[in-house]
Amino acid sequence: MEAYTDFASLYDEFMKETPYEEWCEMISSNLKEYGITEGLVCELGSGTGKMTRLLRDKGFDMIGVDSSEEMLMIAKEKEGAKTDILYLCQDMREFELYGTVKAVVSVCDCINYLLEDEDVVQTFKLANNYLDPKGIFYFDFNTKYKYKNVIGDSTIAENLEDKAFIWDNFYDEETAINQYDITFFTKEKGSDLFKRFSETHLQRGYTLSEMKKFIKKAGLEFVKAFDVDTKGEVTSKSERIAVIARESGK
Repeated sequence: MEAYTDFASLYDEFMKETPYEEWCEMISSNLKEYGITEGLVCELGSGTGKMTRLLRDKGFDMIGVDSSEEMLMIAKEKEGAKTDILYLCQDMREFELYGTVKAVVSVCDCINYLLEDEDVVQTFKLANNYLDPKGIFYFDFNTKYKYKNVIGDSTIAENLEDKAFIWDNFYDEETAINQYDITFFTKEKGSDLFKRFSETHLQRGYTLSEMKKFIKKAGLEFVKAFDVDTKGEVTSKSERIAVIARESGK
């Protein structure tokens, strides 16, 4: 889970093509379907707070949870004078809230950073614990198909005016873990010199069938799932799947 240190300062530019606004509309629309249009919502893996702020602007009272101090520092800087978002530096496998919330949200494949079955179940149990009765847990994840057939064993590079990156992917089909090594080159202020730094990230691919088992073990109730890219039914070639589960047990 150790990642997003030096990378934190470049994360938003690296993710500039991510359709956060579109995802926010999907999230808020699905929450509305289950009667959630305001109140406390917790985002797990909130990072630099892009989605957290968008959901805040939709009228939700937001709590952002992330294990990277560097990412949360940037989130607070971007928040500026608006200090109505509570950010907590916590591991999602051990997060603690002050009370229950109407919904828990986790997007941008944060769940894929959980590499063991037990870690996923534990995180889901905590989500169930902190949800209001019949509260909603909305999360997405990258599939095994995406890592194996789309991302795995590929190299992506981009050269910008004052920075560049090389992103190498290595997928292990046996463990379903994708390792990506990112090397950045950033131009130092007032100089023609570039600073180089690297980070290694590990993500595990999952299937919807596996997620349904984890949801059941955690005591949650599976509600529905859909393909994030097509907004339609999940298929064997779905790359990112969104899942909606409901609190059960209170």
